[in-house]
Amino acid sequence: MSKSSKRQLFGWAMFDVANSAYTTVVVTVVYSAFFVSQIVPQQSSWGNSWWALAMILSSAMAMLLAPLLGSWVDLYGGKKRLLLINMWLCASATASLYWVEPGMISLGLLLLIVSNSCWMLSEVFCASFLTDIADESSMGWISGLGWGLGYLGGLASLVMVLFGVVTSVAGEAEYIEQNQWAMVAVAMYFIIVSLPTMIWLPEPRGFDKSQVCWREVWHRSILQFQHSWALSKRLPVLFNFFIVFTIYSAGMATVIKFFGIFVEAELTLSAAEKTTVFLALQVSAFLGSVGFGLLESRLGPRLTVFLTLLWWLAGLVCIYQLQQLSELLNTPENTLFVVCTVVAGAGLGATQSASRTIVGLLTPAQHSGLMFGYWGMFARLAAIIGSAAFAMVADLVSTRQALLVIMLFFVVGAALVIKLPIEQGIKQANND
Repeated sequence: MSKSSKRQLFGWAMFDVANSAYTTVVVTVVYSAFFVSQIVPQQSSWGNSWWALAMILSSAMAMLLAPLLGSWVDLYGGKKRLLLINMWLCASATASLYWVEPGMISLGLLLLIVSNSCWMLSEVFCASFLTDIADESSMGWISGLGWGLGYLGGLASLVMVLFGVVTSVAGEAEYIEQNQWAMVAVAMYFIIVSLPTMIWLPEPRGFDKSQVCWREVWHRSILQFQHSWALSKRLPVLFNFFIVFTIYSAGMATVIKFFGIFVEAELTLSAAEKTTVFLALQVSAFLGSVGFGLLESRLGPRLTVFLTLLWWLAGLVCIYQLQQLSELLNTPENTLFVVCTVVAGAGLGATQSASRTIVGLLTPAQHSGLMFGYWGMFARLAAIIGSAAFAMVADLVSTRQALLVIMLFFVVGAALVIKLPIEQGIKQANND
């Protein structure tokens, strides 16, 4: 790999490091629990549903925009520009969460919708660079490298917030202020760590936009989007994978978006124990991403996804049966929960990385923006389905019983993904 290509790879991978701060701190660990317990009035029994509404609406916005903007960059370029625009919008909306006080649900929802949808779109454009920086033989390990470094970034941002901004001994008023400042810290982290991407990741060559008016740009982008039905006939394996991906991703998205809320609702962990769990999860996800990434080069991405879904199931079954396991093993529930979380978390990055690799392998290079736009669209659809199902069961029954919903998504997804003819799909992509 040449010096310039190493810089490009570094610039690309650093965006995974940068954007992981948002999903780790805001969505998964810190702000989700803070929003449900402090922003939503404490007498309300619909805290999970308010959070789910923010996740659903932001996912819907990203789902609608991702394929349209993806087809746009395939026709006219500007992939890096849209990546950075969404980064700046996400960071700005995240920093603005500083102004959200307890009871200000509407403002909180608005800023969460903007920040989360822009984060999702930036993830799509970052992933679409895979076909520009990697070939078929290197796509798996490069994708795994990005995910692995991303979890290190999530770990770094979590350490920054939990040890530098939010303290476990703060009173309620101070705790609220600390969580508000944490959002400013995350926004600054996102911007600063994205600097290598701004500097070294090149803009792929695109159509000269000076030759086309903006109305024509949108018209031709929409036409290509409308022609996607024909593409689905030429690339049936890819579009079948999108359906399977939606099913098991509903489980993954729910874990990511409701993990912090589950810990608050179901366990009596001290602040120190919560910090240990969250940090251990990031380390586990990093090691799993790297370990399964190496395994992926031998087994292929399809079998890797299948095995990681079984891995997920094992961890979730243990968490669901936590009380019984605690009595059987004569071990405190909190200790067992940490172990189960570490086990399940090892499959998180690997499943996402291998899924991204499959899309890259099954996508013709000239349609990378559009197909990764669809990947983003189906990922957001999965988030909508998973969030709605989990929140409904959690609010009407219990968060523990809602784990059964996640396990169902993983069981069905594993049963379907192992049957996909990936090799046939690669031939379809190469012949398109």
